[in-house]
Amino acid sequence: MTQSTDQQAAMKIASGRKAFVEPLRLGDRVKEIRLANQWTLEDVSQRTGLARSTLSKIENDQISPTFTAVQKLINGLGIDLPQLLSPPRQQSRTMGRRDLTRRGDGQMHPTPTYEHELLSCELAQKRMIPFKTIVRARSFEDFSEWVRHDGEEFLMVLDGEVLLYSEFYEPLPLATGDSIYFDSDMGHALVSVSDEDATILSVCTRNE
Repeated sequence: MTQSTDQQAAMKIASGRKAFVEPLRLGDRVKEIRLANQWTLEDVSQRTGLARSTLSKIENDQISPTFTAVQKLINGLGIDLPQLLSPPRQQSRTMGRRDLTRRGDGQMHPTPTYEHELLSCELAQKRMIPFKTIVRARSFEDFSEWVRHDGEEFLMVLDGEVLLYSEFYEPLPLATGDSIYFDSDMGHALVSVSDEDATILSVCTRNE
């Protein structure tokens, strides 16, 4: 049987051995894959057939894995050789950013159906967009079209009750304290059904 391209490449790398040590940080990569899948050493041992002690030594760069061990890692972890040899991700360092918005100090963006107050407006390049909204709409007919935008959205009702319309589901009633997470490119619309206009908190993600 002809060896696969990955196996041939693994054989060439394993024959040199040094390529597995410091430059590729294979031990760190194995540990990264294990932790990303929330596996214990015992889990990986059962998947690969390698002893826990051997896996521990590989992760701590105390030994260089043999070609056979590399094959067992690839097959047991369900990955290919390039994935195993990819350098571990660099730990991102926090920049310590923060942005305080006092009550009523957000940027107001009123529309015929919603009164949005954008929060944390001074922080640039943020991955989430938080805003508080007073829902003025009282009927689905108040909307000329579905509301939709890229990303995902988390919504919590702070006060009052709303009816969440979405294009793939039946209207969903939400009361104070209820929350929902949904794909925001799905058409959606909120309508107040309480005596007073409802207030909600929304957090939208930004597509990279």
